[in-house]
Amino acid sequence: MPTEQDNNLFLQAQAYQQQMQGTLMQKEALNMQLMELKRALEELEKSAEADVYKISGTIIIKAPKAVVKKELSEKRESLEAMVRTLESNEKKLKGKITGLKDKFSGEEDGKAAKE
Repeated sequence: MPTEQDNNLFLQAQAYQQQMQGTLMQKEALNMQLMELKRALEELEKSAEADVYKISGTIIIKAPKAVVKKELSEKRESLEAMVRTLESNEKKLKGKITGLKDKFSGEEDGKAAKE
């Protein structure tokens, strides 16, 4: 028969699992944005033009290639930092989930030994 502590451990594990799922979804979305940015930077490098067009809100603006390249590079660095943060959170959550599994299996082993 599950105890209140078992139920609490289970609920905590579910919460961690949901946090992990959210983290993985955010990380995937950021990685997709990073891929798009990298492709844009590659295309920008191929361009021989001094000026390029960029989208700003709902309009398209002509801007110096160097300025657009700098903006995209800064955005890439920002996204990469966000991905690193999410990876760190993912690692912490994995540790917490593993700790709960160990705690739960340890309690199960203790109950089996008493019986």
